[in-house]
Amino acid sequence: MNDMASNTRDNLLMVVFTAAVLTMPIWLTPIGAGYPDLLQKFAIFGIFAVGFNILFGLTGYLSFGHAAFLGVGSYTAVWTFKLLGMNAVPAVFMSILFAGIFAAAIGYISLRRAGIYFSILTLAFAQMCYNLAYSVLTPITNGETGLRVLNSDPRIFDRMFPSQDTDGVLLADFFGIELTGYQGFYFCAVLLIIAFYVSLRIFRSPFGMMLKAVKSNQNRMNYTGLNTRPYTLAAFVISGMYAGLAGALLCVTDPLAGAERMQWTASGEVVLMTILGGAGTLLGPILGAALIKYFENIFSAFNEGTLQSFFSFLPESLREITVSVSSLFVGEGWHLTLGVLFMLIVVFLPGGIMEGIRRLIALFGKRGPGDGAEAKKAGALPAAAE
Repeated sequence: MNDMASNTRDNLLMVVFTAAVLTMPIWLTPIGAGYPDLLQKFAIFGIFAVGFNILFGLTGYLSFGHAAFLGVGSYTAVWTFKLLGMNAVPAVFMSILFAGIFAAAIGYISLRRAGIYFSILTLAFAQMCYNLAYSVLTPITNGETGLRVLNSDPRIFDRMFPSQDTDGVLLADFFGIELTGYQGFYFCAVLLIIAFYVSLRIFRSPFGMMLKAVKSNQNRMNYTGLNTRPYTLAAFVISGMYAGLAGALLCVTDPLAGAERMQWTASGEVVLMTILGGAGTLLGPILGAALIKYFENIFSAFNEGTLQSFFSFLPESLREITVSVSSLFVGEGWHLTLGVLFMLIVVFLPGGIMEGIRRLIALFGKRGPGDGAEAKKAGALPAAAE
């Protein structure tokens, strides 16, 4: 009976999540986030964060080098475009494959250590990859200029079955449908839904329970004679494949790969996304990714003119003071806003945004009528999302 109730909640969660993702252009427009470029980032970095959460949220292993797999996925996608053609399907498949192989190699070495030593090892590998891509591997990565698709590239399938004007700007397509604008967003959105479903199944599977046990007390499991390394390595590889998929989608929406995607800042960003949303929860990392990308694209666009207009209802003297102070938190200073938000969440909501949602539901549930059945029913969806 419990399994049936759990399956029902999971199915309801998938239906609600799918509907929310596919209708984002509608309900995000009032807050200025309904345009395709930002929606694509929500979906892509949501995938990145969901994959990172499989490693960090389930096993407790904190990687500071996940941007390496994002970069590998990007470079693989562009090389697939250059050699085979602009169809996004082979690029996505090859990026996931190569990122998984690369993650297996790095994970095999890094997972020999745990805790801070594991984190430092992953950071070291990521920085090595960044420097190699930036200098030594220039023939493959094109160094600081970045790797892009050229009309002179082989693009075997495109030459055999031309579907777009090869003299113009080369854009990724899905069997002839150009993946730009909202078409590009829905391609990314479908993959986000699939990625979320796979993550859900992992969380609910015996494999996922084993990963949670590793996080709870890995030493105790080792003392029982159970070898936990195959489980943690599998989680590391799966997480790397998610990052490779995100890297491929960055190139699907813009066929250009650069070494900056491997920098430690990109790895730190996905850590922030996961912690802000709620590590170890299903929906939390996606919410964290959306929040950071919204701040990055909306708050960074504010300037003093925008603030003057926004605070125009205030008296002139008070308006000038308000604009002077608030201007520190927008535009180029948007990171300050993010830092304050991160500090507040860590201090007051250690479980991230999802903990705040649970507290709100519990608060309103207690105020509602009845014997608590309504509150329990209202909490079913958030419970399924953990």
